[in-house]
Amino acid sequence: MTTTIQPRQTRVFRFLQARYADGVAELGYAFDDGAPMIERVRFPAAPPLPLARRAAFDAALKLLHLIAGVSYYKAGVPPLIEVADGPLDDATADLLDALYLQGLAEFAYRNGLDLRERIRFPRGGRTAPPATTLDLPERTLVPLGGGKDSLVVVEALKAIGEDAWATWVGNAPLIAACAERTGLPRLNIERELAPELFALNQCGAWNGHVPVTAVNSAILALAAILYGFDTVAFANERSASAATLEYAGQAVNHQWSKGYAFESMFADWLHGHVAADLDYGSLLRPYAELAVTRAFARLGTNYFDVFSSCNRNFRILGPRPVDRWCGQCPKCHFVFLALAPFLSKPRLLAIFGRNLLDDESQAAGFDALMEYREHKPFECVGEAAEARAAMHALSQRPEWREDALVARFVREIAPQLDPLTLALEPWLLPAGEHRVPARLVPALKVIG
Repeated sequence: MTTTIQPRQTRVFRFLQARYADGVAELGYAFDDGAPMIERVRFPAAPPLPLARRAAFDAALKLLHLIAGVSYYKAGVPPLIEVADGPLDDATADLLDALYLQGLAEFAYRNGLDLRERIRFPRGGRTAPPATTLDLPERTLVPLGGGKDSLVVVEALKAIGEDAWATWVGNAPLIAACAERTGLPRLNIERELAPELFALNQCGAWNGHVPVTAVNSAILALAAILYGFDTVAFANERSASAATLEYAGQAVNHQWSKGYAFESMFADWLHGHVAADLDYGSLLRPYAELAVTRAFARLGTNYFDVFSSCNRNFRILGPRPVDRWCGQCPKCHFVFLALAPFLSKPRLLAIFGRNLLDDESQAAGFDALMEYREHKPFECVGEAAEARAAMHALSQRPEWREDALVARFVREIAPQLDPLTLALEPWLLPAGEHRVPARLVPALKVIG
């Protein structure tokens, strides 16, 4: 495919039509008067849609169209946004403005852009009547990412006898293997990006991180209406709400679409626009990363040989690690460090195939996790104070104390820290708000 569009010079990003037929949703986008870019989302063995859910399905499809557009909009970030269906009601425009601005904050930081004057979705449209109760079946979709967090959710729901399905978007073999290991019914949804997007990259498109969790959330909300589920239970811990840094007066959080602010806005929108009995939230929201890793060490023994949190396994383009852990990226560093206080050392080394804390060449990576000489990495990792607490805990244990980076922490970093801030135990306690539905609250006790 060839294109003459120079994405950085475009003036308008256009949301065209969204259509659904025979298990395939087609989402159309364009820059200026250019040719349509069509993304397709495929729902396997899609059942006939009951007439009573048609309005809810159409509302969820429209939201998916608007949210998935972030992957295309960021190629040119033009100053005008147009929606073929007309202006949005204020609640929808508020959600989209927040998602695009906050979800693209890292992208803006890395590219030296200010999107605050560009991201304005057209508003003033008619407010939709309040969504009704659809009497959706009491069962839960659990999105899997291949890592420890979603597997903790799976095991907690299994422990309380919840009717749960493992679901994932894309074709990653690693996630499929984890899904099979859960023993749950499985739902694998395919997302096919428009090929024109990759062609735009050859024409100078802006590139960078997009809030993919928001896109997957919209896909699974649509799936819940189509297949009949009343709950979508993600695995986003409270640490995801912590910003990475501040840029031009704006907090920048790599995990914004995993944070509680997005979760609340999205869940409220679903209740108001789609179905009053469709719940969306995270079962891990009350917990910090260290509490989740402790739970995984206890609940996830069945997955030690198949899980991976290394994001290099899930690249669309570029090389992937030979095994499940590259051992070099921030996710590998953090998961190793966070699991170390809760697993025996031989078990942890067997999972990773090496001792990352006894490798001096890895010092910079662990320093960044602790925000020592560097800000926290742009990755889905815990807070810097969690990393410092984990490292301090290891420094108190003979089996870890002599490893190169633990010894360095004791010698060089710990003397600069307040000892009262290094306790591990406070990170293991649940705290803060959550949107876990009453039916699933007993699962919280399984986790914590």
